Amino acid sequence: MKVDIEDVLFWMDAIRNSDDRYRTLESFWKGQVYSKLWLIENLKAFVEDKPNHIVIHGGWNGVLASLLFNSDIYVESITSVDIDPSCEEIAYTINKRYEMQGRFTAITDDMASYEYKNNPDIVINTSSEHVTDEVLDAWKTRIPTNSLIVVQNNNFTALNEHINCVKSLNELSKKINLNSLTEKEYTMTMYTRFMVVGYKNV
Repeated sequence: MKVDIEDVLFWMDAIRNSDDRYRTLESFWKGQVYSKLWLIENLKAFVEDKPNHIVIHGGWNGVLASLLFNSDIYVESITSVDIDPSCEEIAYTINKRYEMQGRFTAITDDMASYEYKNNPDIVINTSSEHVTDEVLDAWKTRIPTNSLIVVQNNNFTALNEHINCVKSLNELSKKINLNSLTEKEYTMTMYTRFMVVGYKNV
């Protein structure tokens, strides 16, 4: 994937202007970026060649959104949702070009109570390890039936924020209970990331 230099410059602006530069830099750790690229590569096989509207839960600082805009996936718009209010301004800076085009929105909200204004083509949750099963169930219940769902988790229990890690891909599959199209795992130096892509069972 080639990232437009204009986007890279906005990434640098986001880091420079951040109140917590180290925390913002965490968004660009190798493990974080490679995991997002892996998600995009696996998602491409199941995405139609049409303008896709995407909602990302646990969107954090908006790096996944920026990479999706730079990918081969035909992205019309992205809404990045995170419960941490400090993420919103950073996400807007990282995706400044797409905000100016009216294609990117960052929202501070709880995934368990988020109200969908329209039916998105794709709903992504890369932070299911950060929330309880109750929150995860409430999140999944609200997703429109026809939306393609992507869920990631990992087995990195050393981080205090990771309150709901899974030990295996099978455990994630049972927990999220989708009509899955693909289930993958990505082994990294310190942990393994697991991913399920599919639709709600109805």
